[in-house]
Amino acid sequence: MLTPRQIELIKASVPVLREHGVALITHFYKRMLTGNPELQNVFNAAHQARGHQQQALASAVLAYAENIENPSVLIDAVRHIATKHCTVGIRAEQYGIVGRHLLASIKEVLGEAATDELLEAWAAAYGQLAGLLTSVESGIYKEQTLAEGGWSGWRPFVVQRKQRETENVTSFYLRPADKGTVSSYKPGQFVSVRVYLSEAGVMQPRQYSLSRASLQNDSLRISVKRIDAADGRPAGLVSNHLHNAVKEGDVIDVSAPGGVFFLNEAAAPVVLVSAGIGITPILAMLQSIAQTTPERPVKFLHAARTADDFALKDEVREAFGKLRNAQCTVHLTRQMPQGQTCPCFKPGRPDAATVAALGSTPDSDVYICGPTDFMSDMREAFLAAGIPAANIHMEAFGTGNQS
Repeated sequence: MLTPRQIELIKASVPVLREHGVALITHFYKRMLTGNPELQNVFNAAHQARGHQQQALASAVLAYAENIENPSVLIDAVRHIATKHCTVGIRAEQYGIVGRHLLASIKEVLGEAATDELLEAWAAAYGQLAGLLTSVESGIYKEQTLAEGGWSGWRPFVVQRKQRETENVTSFYLRPADKGTVSSYKPGQFVSVRVYLSEAGVMQPRQYSLSRASLQNDSLRISVKRIDAADGRPAGLVSNHLHNAVKEGDVIDVSAPGGVFFLNEAAAPVVLVSAGIGITPILAMLQSIAQTTPERPVKFLHAARTADDFALKDEVREAFGKLRNAQCTVHLTRQMPQGQTCPCFKPGRPDAATVAALGSTPDSDVYICGPTDFMSDMREAFLAAGIPAANIHMEAFGTGNQS
């Protein structure tokens, strides 16, 4: 429990974190990954190189400091972080390493401003946060291991089949190497996969949505977009390794399914919105509805560059054939197919007018997945259309699920 004085000191740190938080966290990661290089096998090297991880952690630390008097308001964010941690195998004993490097970084970056009293306050605050995270993570691990066919940490899976979906999207059908069953999962959830990158000399985890509903208990499927180098951005390390180096019959490590972005199974109307590879969790939701509640009202909105870039479209079409109250709109942003007659296809990017034309009712549950800018635009459009913020659920690719 923090003392009133320690709370006061943490609150006084907020302006510093707003101005220098990213610099502090950048220093922290460099220090930790140099001092404990084994953790390079845990953290996403691509996000480190692009600064995504540093920005995300700096924002989380700032939010914690701003709410230090009542950290329980951050419980949804804590569960989201804890779920991510569990899918890459973070364990309680690693929090001591993180805390040591974080406190040392505060002292090294702030210099004389980092008094012993301030460091003691942050040590207490970090201990409180670590305790909250490890408690939630312990519950998740327990839930995973108690589930039928469940496990925690990494489990070896055989790549049973690779199937090319589009020019840059390939599906991987994964079966446990131990020939056991796999636990069921909620439509929209993801797994982490871990592969060894010989060129970097490290194991690297990445998170990918499960791209079909949980209808089989003997295998999983992920559909991976290959990230090519473009506009000064390097090619995706793991996505290219999966596409180019991993073969049918190879073994990769897979985490238990998890994630807080999943379909609410209530009877409310549902709106499924995706762009590009964001179709993967959305398809799992669509298939689940088609199998379990085909009468549920569904509006489906997807954006792709061309019809050929619409990954998994045959499975979308198959699911729609089982629905009794569904509406489909697919926006093609670069090229309409010649001679097409499909009424679903529309030219250009979806916008606020597109969302308004859907006519979604205020009781609808909206699920959005795709690039960050797309999601932000769609969220604002649905808010303007009268959908309450609490009914809008999002999963962003590019901040933890790809590369």
